[in-house]
Amino acid sequence: MASSSNTASTSYRACHRFARIAPRKARLVADMIRGKSVDEALTALDFSKKRGASYISVVLKSAIANAEEKNADPTKLIVSESRVDEGPTLDRFQPKDRGRAHPILKRTSHIHIAVEERGA
Repeated sequence: MASSSNTASTSYRACHRFARIAPRKARLVADMIRGKSVDEALTALDFSKKRGASYISVVLKSAIANAEEKNADPTKLIVSESRVDEGPTLDRFQPKDRGRAHPILKRTSHIHIAVEERGA
């Protein structure tokens, strides 16, 4: 007889909104961990040279903590969703010669990570 744990898997989420990193740069790291187990993902983030790895590592650890709070088994967790959305852009200006000003766009990101527990 089938066990009752065959229901739809629950995902545990965490996000960091308004992170001060451009989405294009953070997406490179988010794509790297999607679909991996959380142990593999954390190891990959620890050894990555990308600046976005530290942002995504913190959000992933938060999602794992949210899962453990709901009594999920941390050894069975995988990264089911990792996406980076564009946040608001801060407009700054760099003074140039002859009284001109050139715009500088400081981009922000919304980092979303979700982990799921896969059955044994």
